[in-house]
Amino acid sequence: MSALLESYAAGSWFRAEDEGRPLLDAVTGEEVARISSTGLDLAAMTDHARIVGGPAVRELTFHQRGAVLKAVAKLLGADKDELYALSARTGATLRDSQVDVDGGIGTLFSYASKASRELPADTIVLDGDTEQLGRTGVFLGQHLYTSRPGIAVQINAFNFPVWGMLEKLAPAFLAGLPTIVKPASQGAWLTEAVVRRIIDSGLMPEGSLQLLCGSPDGLLDQLGPQDSVAFTGSAATGALLRQHAAVVHGGVQLGVEADSLNCSILGPDVTADDPELDLFVKGVVTEMTVKAGQKCTAIRRAIVPAAMADEVVAAISARLAKVTVGDPGSEGVRMGALASLAQRDDVRKAISTLRSSAEIVFGDPDRVDVVGADAERGAFMSPVLLRATEGATEPHEVEAFGPVSTVIAYESLDEAIALAALGRGSLAGSLVTHDPQVARQVTLGLAPWHGRLLVLDRDDAPESTGHGSPLPVLVHGGPGRAGGGEELGGIRAVLHHMQRTAVQASPDMLTAITGQWTKGAAQRVDEQHPFRKSLAELRIGDTIRSASRTVTLDDIDRFAELTGDTFYAHTDAEAAAANPLFGGIVAHGYLVVSIAAGLFVDPDPGPVLANFGVDHLRLLTPVKAGDTIDVVLTVKQITPRASADYGEVRWDAVVSNADGAAVATYDVLTLVAKTLDNQEG
Repeated sequence: MSALLESYAAGSWFRAEDEGRPLLDAVTGEEVARISSTGLDLAAMTDHARIVGGPAVRELTFHQRGAVLKAVAKLLGADKDELYALSARTGATLRDSQVDVDGGIGTLFSYASKASRELPADTIVLDGDTEQLGRTGVFLGQHLYTSRPGIAVQINAFNFPVWGMLEKLAPAFLAGLPTIVKPASQGAWLTEAVVRRIIDSGLMPEGSLQLLCGSPDGLLDQLGPQDSVAFTGSAATGALLRQHAAVVHGGVQLGVEADSLNCSILGPDVTADDPELDLFVKGVVTEMTVKAGQKCTAIRRAIVPAAMADEVVAAISARLAKVTVGDPGSEGVRMGALASLAQRDDVRKAISTLRSSAEIVFGDPDRVDVVGADAERGAFMSPVLLRATEGATEPHEVEAFGPVSTVIAYESLDEAIALAALGRGSLAGSLVTHDPQVARQVTLGLAPWHGRLLVLDRDDAPESTGHGSPLPVLVHGGPGRAGGGEELGGIRAVLHHMQRTAVQASPDMLTAITGQWTKGAAQRVDEQHPFRKSLAELRIGDTIRSASRTVTLDDIDRFAELTGDTFYAHTDAEAAAANPLFGGIVAHGYLVVSIAAGLFVDPDPGPVLANFGVDHLRLLTPVKAGDTIDVVLTVKQITPRASADYGEVRWDAVVSNADGAAVATYDVLTLVAKTLDNQEG
C-alpha cells in the first residue's frame, strides 16, 4: 500500500486514522498515494488559524509579507525538477507542469513585487483622497482598508495542484489572512509536497498556512462572518456551496470560479492568406491540448464566419493530427493523460451529449494511439473537434472538460456576439482580428459576459501569453455561469480580502490613524531644515515654510528661451491679454515649480539623496510677472525600503501667492538615507 497523504493542522502533521482511498497515476493506473481526513479536528484547525496564524501575519507590514512570498517563491523554484516529476503522475507533460508549477511560482514573485511597489510599509491601505465633510475642513472622511480577523479557505480543482493554491494564497497572505488549503484529491500528492516544503522552511509564520488532505465535510460549519471561501470547480458544486447555511445565514464570503464555456471568435475580416487565421488555429489547438484541455479557460467554442468554416475545420484538424498523445516522459509527446479514468468517462459523456447537435470532424473519443503507455490503463483520450449544426444549443450548455472544442459558424458580427453570450458568462474570451472597428464592436458586446478578453492580431502576437493564461496582474474570474469571482487582478485581489471602512474624523486624528499627514493637521517647524534629517529622524508633519520670491518678466523670458516653450501666454503680451484665463503674460507652470524647488531645497550634501518624482501636480492660479510666491513643504508619508539603506519620503507641497491663494499643489518624492551614517549610500 502506498503512503497516506498527511494534513498540516494546528501546528503539526496529521495522519488519518484509516487507510484512506487510493489515488492513481493518470498515466499508468498505478497507486500513487492514499488520502483521508478521518479524525482531523477541524475546530482546532480553524482556531489555530485565528489565534496563532492571523495575528502573526497581521503583525507584518505589506512589505514584510511581500518579502515572505518572494522567499517562498525562491524556495520552490529550487525544487522545480522534483515537482515536475510529481506533476507528471497527474498526466501532465513538461509544458503542462511548467504552466502549473512555474505559473504558481511566478504569481508569488509578481505579488511580492507589487507589495513593495504599490502597497505602503504599513498594515492599512488608503482608498482615495480625503472628503471634506464640513465647511471649514476640520471634519473629514477617509476610506481605508484593514485586515479582517478571519481565515481564507481555498477549495481547489484537480487541474492545477500548484498554481491553484499559490494564486489564492498570495493575495490572501498579503491581505493579512491565514489560509487553509483544501486541494482536490486527484493530484493532492503534488500540493502536499509543495506545502511540506513551505512548512519545513519556516518562512511563513506558524498558522498562516494549513493543509487539509481529504474530505472537507464540516469545515464550513467552523467559519463565520470574517471568513472567506474561494472555490474553484464545477458550477453545480458552486451552487451547493452558495446554499450552505454558513454562507446564507453566517456571513461567510464565498468566491466561486466555476466551469465556463469560453469562446474564441475569428473576425469576419480574416482571410485564408492573413496571419490571423494561423493565430486563431494555433490558439484553439493549444487550448485543446495544454493540460489535455483540462483548463477552466480553455476554448470550448470556436466561433467563425460561415464562409471560413470549412477552411478553419481543415486547418485545426491538420494541426491536431500532428499532436502525439502518450506518456509525458516519452519523446515527442505533446499531450498527456486526463487526470483520471473517471474524468475521461465524464468527458466522453459530455461529447455524447454534444453530438446531438454537432458532428465529430476530428478524433475518436473512444480510441487513441498512445506512445509509451497503455491506452486503457492510463486516462488517455484523443483530441476531439466537433462542428455544430445550425441552431445547436448543446455547445452553449455542456462543457466537456478535456481536449474538446466545437466550431460554430456565424453570418454577422451581431450573431457572433449573441452566440458568445449564450454561454451565460465566461472566464476568458478571445477575438482574432486586424480590423479596429471589429475589435471595438465585439469587445463592447462581449465585455459584459467575460472576465477577460484577448484581442489578438499580428501586432501583439509576438508578446501575447495566449487566450487562456491567467496573469497575476489581471482579474481572473467571470460573470454568470463562471461564478462571479475576481481572483487575481494585482492589488485588487488583495483589497478584495480586506474590509473597506469610511472613517470620519479631524485632520489630526486621521493623521494618527492612517500614518499619513492629512491636510489641516498639525505641522512642526523647527530650526533644523527637514532636508538635514535622516529617515530615522524625520517625522510625519515636519514642515518647512520657505522665504518668498518675486517672479519677474525677465525670469519668464529666460525660461522660455532656455526651454523653447514659447507658448503665447508666456511671450506675447497682446495675445496673452486676450486670453480670458490669464489676462496678460503669465509664468510657465514648470517655472513656478522650479522656483519653488529653489525656495525649499537645502543645497548641501546630506541625507536627501535624490528627487525621483512629482505626483498630482495641479496649477491652480496663474502667476503673473511681479507676483510673489512662497512654499510650504510638509512630510506626508515615510516608506523605508527593506533592501536598501534609504527610504522614500513623500512631501506635501503648496505654493502660494502674496494673497495666500494656492497657485500650485503637488507631492514631492525623495529618497532619503535611513541614517546619517549611510547618507552617501
